[in-house]
Amino acid sequence: MAFDRRFLDELIERSDIVDVVGSYVPLTKKGANYWACCPFHNEKTPSFSVSQDKQMCYCFGCKKGGGVINFVMEMENLSYPDAVRFLARRANMTVPEETRDDGSRLRARILQLNRDAARFYYEQLHSPKGAAVLEYMKSRRITPKNAVNFGLGAAADEWDGLITAMRQKGYGDGELLASGLAVRGKSGGIYDKFRKRLIFPVIDVRGDVLAFGGRIVDKNDPGAKYMNTQETAVYSKRRVLYGLNLARKSRRENIILVEGNIDVVMLHQAGFDNACASMGTALTPEQIRLLSRYTREVVLCYDNDDAGKIATQKALSLLNDADLRVSVLELPKRLVDGQYVKQDADDFIKFHGADAFEHLLSGSESGIDFRMAQIAGQFDLREDRGRIEYAAAAAKLLAALPNAVEREVYTVRAAETAGISADAMKLEVNRALRQKLYREKKAQERSNLNPAASLQPKERTIRYDDLRSALAEEGVLRLLVLDDSLFGQEPPLQEADFSSPLLGRFFTALWTQAKQNGSVSVGALAGEFTQEEISHLSGILQKPESLKNAAQALQDYCRIIREEARKRMAADRDPLAAATEKYKYKGNGGKQP
Repeated sequence: MAFDRRFLDELIERSDIVDVVGSYVPLTKKGANYWACCPFHNEKTPSFSVSQDKQMCYCFGCKKGGGVINFVMEMENLSYPDAVRFLARRANMTVPEETRDDGSRLRARILQLNRDAARFYYEQLHSPKGAAVLEYMKSRRITPKNAVNFGLGAAADEWDGLITAMRQKGYGDGELLASGLAVRGKSGGIYDKFRKRLIFPVIDVRGDVLAFGGRIVDKNDPGAKYMNTQETAVYSKRRVLYGLNLARKSRRENIILVEGNIDVVMLHQAGFDNACASMGTALTPEQIRLLSRYTREVVLCYDNDDAGKIATQKALSLLNDADLRVSVLELPKRLVDGQYVKQDADDFIKFHGADAFEHLLSGSESGIDFRMAQIAGQFDLREDRGRIEYAAAAAKLLAALPNAVEREVYTVRAAETAGISADAMKLEVNRALRQKLYREKKAQERSNLNPAASLQPKERTIRYDDLRSALAEEGVLRLLVLDDSLFGQEPPLQEADFSSPLLGRFFTALWTQAKQNGSVSVGALAGEFTQEEISHLSGILQKPESLKNAAQALQDYCRIIREEARKRMAADRDPLAAATEKYKYKGNGGKQP
């Protein structure tokens, strides 16, 4: 959808990108730009650049970038119109009357529908229809105060209770289906997705109800134990952590990450208001970036069964590259009728109390300690072969540690575990480190042997067919953005002259901006191009371009583009001649004939 350009210009002017980005990640000024560890991917060395002059940001690692609107779209998982409204609220500006497109309208309706559904489920919990769910909550020792804190509700044992209530509020069947609150049956009708369940509204850090989780309350119920809303226009489980809206307000220095909704609810009730959980999926990079906004330390407290240990290992692998301190709280198993059974956080607090959990939390081991212990458990360290294999596996893990001091400390510990000398273990770690560096060097050499590949866009959907022309086209865009005095009365090129359709569209958009407003703004293009396309343009603008003799440089770029356009036209007319030309080109040592 389109917003008034004057409104957008004022919004971007009031939303300084350094201020906006700085509210999410700490920025350090180096030279003309500000730098930070990228909020879009995990890294320990800052590669995310923010330019106050250009009002743009760009990550040289993951290649994402754009103006302030694009930044908010990515960080808050918002559509373009919603990102504009988000910034308008931040800048205390009134959004002019606009006609919402279908996608934006549907998103707004689903958010309102979810809020009304959450109220409905909450009211059901305190009505006769919610008696079974209320009884289940009492059996799990969930207090009424904590139920209110999380907005817990009840889905009654009926097929259309929610649907009927929401229809009365004016919601259509299409909206109920799109929200994931209703399911279409084989006969073509629709029915409530959640029935006979304790309901957990999934609320994001902005206070919006994005989705719902439901747990059966009757152990004899044949349905799935847990059920969650599927992906919708407002909900992506990869980007949300249950309970983070509350955990981010905790005064505790870390955030505890557990597996289930009940674990989160019970930890908060026991005083550990820094707990949250992923939604029916393993920890994702998006969730890690979300966590990093609110804490510098994460404690993993997954179930202590085999699945929980595997989930912990996977989470540690992802967290290894994040700028976060990571520790693991491994819950002990509980003796029941002569057998040891697994415990989750809820079980542990129920049987051992909050003080015992606090004691475990204060002694939780680091992520590397946990991984080293897991490796040690795979080998028989009483035998020579087991010690040798353990040393090799541990060395491979330690060689991946970027901190030399940390590597040294854990090398000595690994030697003690293996029952070998520290010097021997150091040799093994150094050998693994050399192998790692050798593999990285070879990968870089392979990349260097194909320089053309490094000039191609990261996204395959926008790869260049004519690299010579595309590089000149990039140069034209850079010059026009850097020096708007180069815009004349008539454009020196037509969009059809461009070998890359995307670069041609960028050219047309910039020229239209200049003609209508007398200047160009990359940030104002957010509504006309996808995030990947704007990131690509941002990357183009990061490349060096001299403004000495800019007018001549523009003419030279245009000449190359026209030459390549003529070649393509000739190839279309005479494919055989084009093939011969290509053969001559290859047979001339890579030089143009």
